[in-house]
Amino acid sequence: MEEAYAKKPWLKFYDKDIPPSLTYPSITYGDYIRPIFEKFPDRVAFYYLGIEVTYRELDALSNQFAAFLIQHGCKAGDTVGCHLPNVPAAYIAAIGIQKAGCVFTGVSALLTPDELQYQLNDSGTKVLVTMDLLFGAVGKVIADTGVKAVLVTSATDYLPAPPGGAPPGDLERFPGIEVARFAEALKAMPSDLVRVKIDPGDNMLMMFTGGTTGPPKGAILTHNNIVHHCVQMSTWLHVVAGSSVILTAFPMFHQAGNFLSLSHMAMGSSLVVVPNPRDLQAVIAAIKQYKPTIIVNVPTIFLELMKLPEFRALDFSNIDFFMSGASAFPAENIKEFEDIVGKNKLVEVCGMTETSPVITSLPHLGMKKVGSVGLPLSDTEIRLVDPETGKVVGVGEPGELVAKGPQVFTKGYHNKPEETAHALRDGWIYTGDIEVMDEDGYFYIVDRLKDMVSVSGFKVFTRQVDDILIEHPDIDVAATVGLPDPKRPGSEIVASAIILKPGLEKDEAMKKKITAYMKEKVAPYKVPKIIEFRDSLPMSAVGKILKRELRKIMEVK
Repeated sequence: MEEAYAKKPWLKFYDKDIPPSLTYPSITYGDYIRPIFEKFPDRVAFYYLGIEVTYRELDALSNQFAAFLIQHGCKAGDTVGCHLPNVPAAYIAAIGIQKAGCVFTGVSALLTPDELQYQLNDSGTKVLVTMDLLFGAVGKVIADTGVKAVLVTSATDYLPAPPGGAPPGDLERFPGIEVARFAEALKAMPSDLVRVKIDPGDNMLMMFTGGTTGPPKGAILTHNNIVHHCVQMSTWLHVVAGSSVILTAFPMFHQAGNFLSLSHMAMGSSLVVVPNPRDLQAVIAAIKQYKPTIIVNVPTIFLELMKLPEFRALDFSNIDFFMSGASAFPAENIKEFEDIVGKNKLVEVCGMTETSPVITSLPHLGMKKVGSVGLPLSDTEIRLVDPETGKVVGVGEPGELVAKGPQVFTKGYHNKPEETAHALRDGWIYTGDIEVMDEDGYFYIVDRLKDMVSVSGFKVFTRQVDDILIEHPDIDVAATVGLPDPKRPGSEIVASAIILKPGLEKDEAMKKKITAYMKEKVAPYKVPKIIEFRDSLPMSAVGKILKRELRKIMEVK
C-alpha cells in the first residue's frame, strides 16, 4: 500500500517548471521581506477605499508600530493580538510585529467577550490592536487579561479627513492598561528601521483553531514554516516579485488570509483590501477599478458573485487565476464558473491552520480534475491511513490524510501537549480529513473525521457547540451537525438536535430562548440556525451518538 505514495504519481502532473524539491533560505520573515521594501519602495503595498499605501510607507509605519511594541516592554517571543477586520492597521501591525521579533495572534472580530477573554489569556497577549467598533467587547474583559496596552484603530484611519469632521471621542480607560488611538500612537514613534534579532526557528504566529474536544487551541507556526511556505507557493503559482495585484476577502485573523497577505507582501504584490466580504457590489467595483491579476476567496463568495449580472459582465482577461479554499468548491458549479471567468483558471487548494495552510493544490497551468483538491506541493509527503488501524490504504480507498513537509507545524499547540501528541506523530500531521487518491496522485475530500461544520469557510466544531448547549438549564442532551445550506452551495448550516428536560414545551418560544442564549455564548456563525426537538437520538451499542445517522435524519426533514 505504501508503495503507491512512495512512487509519488503526482509528480508527473506538476507544471513542467515545478521541481519536486526546492531550496529554502533559513531566515526570519522580517529578513525575507526586507528586499521588497528596498527594491519596490514606490510600488503600492495595498489599496484601501480609494487610497494607496506604498511599500515605503508600509515600511515606515510598521517600523513605528515595532518601536511602540518595544517601548511598551514587548520582547522577542511576546504575543501581540490583532483583533481586526481587513483595515490598514491589520497589515501595518502584522509586519511591525515581525520586525519587533514578536508573535502575531489573529483574534477573530466575531468572538464573543468570553471567547475573546479566553484567547487573550491563553495566548499571553501583551498588546492588543482592536477597532473602535469592537472596543465595547474588549472593554468587557480586558481588565481580566494580561494585556498591558490596547491600540484602537478606525475604518477611516489613513483616509483623508472630511472637512470639518468631528475629532474622535475619548476612549474608555482601564487601571494599569494603556489605551490609545492606533494612528496617533504611531505618529509619536520613530520610523527608523527596527530589526530585532531572532532565530528562523522561533515562533512567528499563534493562530487559533477549534478542537473536537475542549476550547480552541493556538497552533504555533515558526518563521521557517511561513518563509518556506512562501517559497513553495510562489514557485507553485509562478508569482514574480513586484508583478501581482491580489484581491481577497479572507480576513487577516484567519490563517488563509494571514498567509495570503504575508506571502504576497513578501513578493511585492499589491493587495486590494476588502473590509466587508459581504458587500459584493464593493468587490465587483474593486475588480473593475484595480484590475487584480489574482483573486482568492472561499467558494461561497464566488458562488454568490456568479448570481450577479454585474460580475458576469466583468472583463477577466487580465486575471491569471482564481484560487478557492477553506471549503470545497461544488463540482457541479465549476464548469459554470469557468464559463464566466475563463477555462482552467480555478485553482483549488486544501490545507489547515497547522500546515501554514496549504498541503495540496491543483496545478497552476496543468490538468485540473473537477472535484479534486489537487496534488501535494513540492517537498510535501502525503499518505492516507485507516483512522482506526493506522495502516496505509490503497489507491481509491478512503483514509485519513497525514502529511509531512516544511509548512507543517512542528511545535504543536500552545500549552496543549495532549492535543499536540494526538495531531503530530513522528513528524506527520494527522489532519482529520478523509480523502481518496486516484491513480494519478490527485486527492479528493470525501468526509471529515472530525465533526466539523464549514460555514462559508469558517470552521465550527460541533462538540464545542454541544458542550455549551448542554449548559443550558432546559437542555438534557444536544447533538450538532452540519447540513447543506440551500442558499449557499458549498457552505453548511449549523443544526442542533435537542432533547429537553422533562415537562418542558417543545415550541418556538423555547427555540428563541435557546438561540438567544447561544448568541451570548458563541460567535454568530456558530449559533445553530436549525433547532429540532427530539425524544431520542440515534445511538451506537456503547451509547455514543451517531452523528452521521443524525445528519441523514435531519437532512430528510
